[in-house]
Amino acid sequence: MDTVKIKTIRNKIDKLDYKLLNLIKKRTNLVNQVIKVKLLKKQIVDNKRIIKILSNIKKRSLLKKIDPQITRAIWIAMIRSFIKYERKNFKKK
Repeated sequence: MDTVKIKTIRNKIDKLDYKLLNLIKKRTNLVNQVIKVKLLKKQIVDNKRIIKILSNIKKRSLLKKIDPQITRAIWIAMIRSFIKYERKNFKKK
């Protein structure tokens, strides 16, 4: 096992993870804007939109030659996390 090579690759992964955190922060800011616009708590989950998002992610994953099972799992986890976040932060009825 080439530990120097692994360490170099892991450093690249760490840098990429930091970039992902910045994107998640931007997404969170957008979700906060959406929370302010929604009038009812029942508007938090939009199943049609979720289906459309997952379909688009699958298509784009295939185009980029990424295993769509990986991206689907990531997006489902992200969607669920943001739904939970919206429910926690929704202040109206």
